[in-house]
Amino acid sequence: MPARERLPTLNGEAQPPQELAIPEADPAAGAALAADVPTALTLLREGELTVHGQLTDASNAALYCSVSLDGVSGLCVYKPVAGERPLWDFPDGTLAGREVAAYELAAATGWSPIPPTVLREDGPYGSGMAQIWVEPDPQAPPLLDLQNPTGGPRPGWLPIVLGQVGEGRTALLVHADDQRLRRLAVVDAVLNNADRKGGHLLSAADGRIYGIDHGVTFAVPGKLRTLLWGWARQPLTEEAAEMLRRLAGELDGALGARLRPHLTAAELTATRERVAELLRTGRHPVPSDEWPSIPWPPV
Repeated sequence: MPARERLPTLNGEAQPPQELAIPEADPAAGAALAADVPTALTLLREGELTVHGQLTDASNAALYCSVSLDGVSGLCVYKPVAGERPLWDFPDGTLAGREVAAYELAAATGWSPIPPTVLREDGPYGSGMAQIWVEPDPQAPPLLDLQNPTGGPRPGWLPIVLGQVGEGRTALLVHADDQRLRRLAVVDAVLNNADRKGGHLLSAADGRIYGIDHGVTFAVPGKLRTLLWGWARQPLTEEAAEMLRRLAGELDGALGARLRPHLTAAELTATRERVAELLRTGRHPVPSDEWPSIPWPPV
């Protein structure tokens, strides 16, 4: 549940006159809505957005909202362009569009590893990204763990990095050897995701794993920064290779047309080149020597 905070003043908009109660997020309801993609997209595009609070740990303005239309309702996160902080390596005002582009590409894989996401031009604080809220299932097995580095990771886990955990002690940060995560690692390689933190991985109540926060994606230079390095250098699965071959064709067709409003021509070309490179090597990528490979903070 997001922390309660006064809403920001964006584009000169006044604060709401009173603080609204923050609705509780139901993991099962959120998972069901995220999986019902046509209903979720219609709700996000046409529903009435009500802002209840701001997520206090987000680097850009991320607002916790309810959305309703014709008796159907749900929860979502709304990130107005007006609340985006300038970044040195991404053009101003483009993060919301990149989130939408990331969803469109991920949906085209057939794996749907990103919750339904749209661009709302008429949000309460202006144009911004709206995405179905997926509340993590508290009963789901962990996706990350800290383990004793002696002898390597335990069965079922893959190593990420060895780190200090205080008082001179070290621990091995690992992620689950899970095919759902492996699919997401391939999608991140195509997106050139520069910020795949542990907190951006959500285990839904229906068993799906979703990735969130894709504002820093699609850069032209290689910026892949992720915790999902456990498959580095390993051959891609045949499922992944088949998906990439299909994606290559769609990027030259309908998918490319859907991405074009949100990305530059150079960014679209670089995306095609990343797909081609993955198919050429047939392997998961390895960390770059020219860019930090682990996000900070990692979780």
